[in-house]
Amino acid sequence: MKPFTYRSPADAAAAVRAVSADPDAAFLAGGTNLVDHLKLGVIEPDLLVDVTALTSAEIIDLDGGGLRVGAGVRNSDLAADHRVRERYPALAQALLAGASGQLRNMATTGGNPLQRTRCVYFQDVTRPCNKREPGSGCSAIGGATRGHAVLGASEHCIATHPSDMAVALAALDAQVNVLGVEGERTIPFVDLHRLPQDHPEQDTVLAHGELITAIDLPPLPMARRSRYRKVRDRASYAFALVSVAAALEVAGGVVRDCRIAFGGVAHTPWRAWRAEEVLRGTVAEERSYQAAAEAELADARPQHGIDGGNGFKIPLLTRTLVAVLRELATAEA
Repeated sequence: MKPFTYRSPADAAAAVRAVSADPDAAFLAGGTNLVDHLKLGVIEPDLLVDVTALTSAEIIDLDGGGLRVGAGVRNSDLAADHRVRERYPALAQALLAGASGQLRNMATTGGNPLQRTRCVYFQDVTRPCNKREPGSGCSAIGGATRGHAVLGASEHCIATHPSDMAVALAALDAQVNVLGVEGERTIPFVDLHRLPQDHPEQDTVLAHGELITAIDLPPLPMARRSRYRKVRDRASYAFALVSVAAALEVAGGVVRDCRIAFGGVAHTPWRAWRAEEVLRGTVAEERSYQAAAEAELADARPQHGIDGGNGFKIPLLTRTLVAVLRELATAEA
């Protein structure tokens, strides 16, 4: 591991100034992803700025029924909070579906959405990777692609975003509060992550040195009946092949409103806007759920590879979405 300087500033503003002033500096919070990459040589910062004690570790009620989750709240504490379990069960389920208990005890609300792809070629510093070294090429294309994207990929990167929590936040209309050298700003969670396009090395819209300070969950009555379902190769400690976070409001047998996001299939947590549009106003039945899935996946492009590729994700995601919507509609009846 390359030697680095460690610094623990007095407050968040000082931490932001320190990282912004050094292009080779990085924030350190839970470290569950960062430390792995330090060991692998995927990143080699000159300076680590510890923000563990500089952001709130509290969950507070907002006017109207929403919640503000401090960036320092641990994933295990967020999943266990009774307000989250009651008002946003999809988020609690997503958190508990991620990683191991030990990792959830360390991972933070501010850090989890920023974890980088688990693509094996990204983590292997001997192989070309446009995300790690821009312009070097993508070893995943034509390689082992079982876990890779079917939506929103580019010729430069086909990696997927690994966070379960982020999929639920994308579906629940969360907002991200950020502190930078020019002050505070708020970003809709669905706009936080970038598709790879020509610059897959840029995971998010955050400027270097911008720090997530909190995530807001808006009041969303239908979220009380939300669900998160993750399909993976083994029962625990595995990343999603596909996942679905959804909330559904049904009245008189008709879908009045819905929120849907996918995981494991794109470079970002994938908000299924097209499926939502198709579903609203339709009869809450199997044919409507199937039509919504087909509309969202109409542009899906499976990857071919030495391991057989990932074409299976399209029917698998369709079945998962239909099952989640059926469960939600049945619970409402």
